[in-house]
Amino acid sequence: MTEKKYQYHQVAEHPQELTFNEQGIAVTEVKGKKICITRHREQWYAFAYKCPHASGIMSEGYVDAVGNVVCPVHRYKFSLQNGRNTSGEGYYLKTYPVEVRGEAIFVGLPDGGLFGWL
Repeated sequence: MTEKKYQYHQVAEHPQELTFNEQGIAVTEVKGKKICITRHREQWYAFAYKCPHASGIMSEGYVDAVGNVVCPVHRYKFSLQNGRNTSGEGYYLKTYPVEVRGEAIFVGLPDGGLFGWL
C-alpha cells in the first residue's frame, strides 16, 4: 500500500484566530471544504464536518474524555486519531493530519484532486 501524500494549508497564524465553540471544536475552511479542528490532550486533530452516518454536524457534538468525537445526532463515536468508529456501528469519519509550525496551524489535504478525497 502506498503512503498518502498531503498538501498542507494554513488555517490560522495562531490558535487564537480559530473560533472554538463551548465544546472546544472550531470549524475552518480549506480549499472550499469545511473541516472541524480541536485540541485534545495537547494534540491537534482535524476531522470531517459531517458525520458519515446521517450527516450530523460534528462541531455540534463534543469530544469525550478518551479522545472520541461524538456525533450530536445519534451519539456515534469516532476516534480523533484515526476516525474509526468506536461505538460499534462500522462507520469511518474522515480525519486530516495537523501540523503546528511555530504558532501557525496547518491541515493536510490528500494530493490528487477529487480522487484524493476518496
